[in-house]
Parts: sequence; structure tokens; C-alpha cells
Amino acid sequence: MSEPLHPAAPHQLPSFITAPGDTDVLMAVVGIVLIGAVLAVGNLYLHLHTLPERMAHKSQKLQFEIVAVLGLLALFTHNHLFWVIGLFLAMVDLPDFGTPLRRIAGSVDKMAGVAPEEDPAEAPNEAASHAAATADAARPGAAKSEVQGHA
Repeated sequence: MSEPLHPAAPHQLPSFITAPGDTDVLMAVVGIVLIGAVLAVGNLYLHLHTLPERMAHKSQKLQFEIVAVLGLLALFTHNHLFWVIGLFLAMVDLPDFGTPLRRIAGSVDKMAGVAPEEDPAEAPNEAASHAAATADAARPGAAKSEVQGHA
């Protein structure tokens, strides 16, 4: 059921003009390209936005957390100054003041005869945990505190 063209219409129509009721292929292709472009630009924006966090990831924990908070503030407030500050902070290597101060405090504790407190950031001593486990296993009346299996 092809309708005849109007006598004033050109007889050679471009290929992107479709007949009434047919699928508009050009619109579908442009829609797919538009969705792909929006996703690509969004991915590029988020990749660029996390640049300071990725740079600070290899630095100290406190510096990384400050840069991450500045990045979140920049994302949610749309204030680019936070992002620039985070980028500059990620590029600067802050000196480690905590480790020497902890060592000084530990040495002073030793000189005073006080047992030094264990640092929760350090890994527990494997020999001490193995000795505690063998001591628990050596007691004949020791009850198992862990229940095997799930309810």
C-alpha cells in the first residue's frame, strides 16, 4: 500500500527519509551513539575526578583519607576548589611524624620500666598467638568456644 508521491515532491528522496510507518534507522543509530557518548563522557569525568585519590593511594593513610574527603566534597558541592586542593595534597609527600614520635614514646616507656602498649596498626606477633593457641589446647578441660557449623 504505497501512496503515490505528491506531484510537487522531488522524485529522488535521500536515503535517510523514510516512508510513513517504516522504522527510522537514522534516529535509532543516532540514539545509540548519543547513549554511548553520554556514558563515555561520564566515565571520563569520573576517571578524572578520582585522579587525586588514585595519586594519594600510595601515600600515608591520613593523607589518603583527607584527599578522599576533599574529592567527595568536590563531587557533592560542585566546588572545584576542593578538587584542586585534593590534587595538590596528593602530589605533595607529607613527612611521617607519627613513626618517630611512636618510637620515642616506646623508648621512654622502656627507660621508665613500663611495658609498651601494642600498636593496633601493627600485625600481631605470630609466635605469641601460636603459644596462646598451644596453651589452650594443652588444657584438658578447656571447652571449645567456637561452634562448628551454621544454624
